[in-house]
Amino acid sequence: MAKAAVFVIDGTEELEAVAVIDVLRRAGVDVDVVSLAPGQAVVCRSKTVLTADLTFEAFQPAAYDALIIPGGTVAYADHQPFMAALAERAAAGVRVAAICAAPAVLGRLGLLKGKKAVCYPGLEPELVGAEIPSPPPAVLTDGLVTTSRGPSTAVAFGLELASLLVSPEAARTVSQDILLS
Repeated sequence: MAKAAVFVIDGTEELEAVAVIDVLRRAGVDVDVVSLAPGQAVVCRSKTVLTADLTFEAFQPAAYDALIIPGGTVAYADHQPFMAALAERAAAGVRVAAICAAPAVLGRLGLLKGKKAVCYPGLEPELVGAEIPSPPPAVLTDGLVTTSRGPSTAVAFGLELASLLVSPEAARTVSQDILLS
């Protein structure tokens, strides 16, 4: 069974976090929600409080097949231990994914160099080294990097990750179960 970590921090876009967590769990991915806040409770962009499964201090990076960053904020980049773990695991060949503002975090680490990527409109200059397709698709996977545009693309982002981490059939089943297709 694939194992994924979804990171949350104060200001995270809750729609993106919850949609991805839900879709992946429905597809059979073992998902841990990891808080980068001081405790397990995170106050999201619209003041929704999410309770993470574990704090970053309890996070064991080598245990995961994918590291996923919802958007709403680029504050993830201020958490230096997270940034170091993200860079190390990406260099080790672990799938990384980010949506909305979060692809800028990947850009700051140089993880988008030579890759096609998308993000929330207006943040394209922060995707350092990336090729930005025009028109931008809702979700884009280039190698081990998956990016997406924003809240309205969160389910599609989750389905793309389910397809990659489990199978296209699992993603199709989830899509049908949630009445998307």
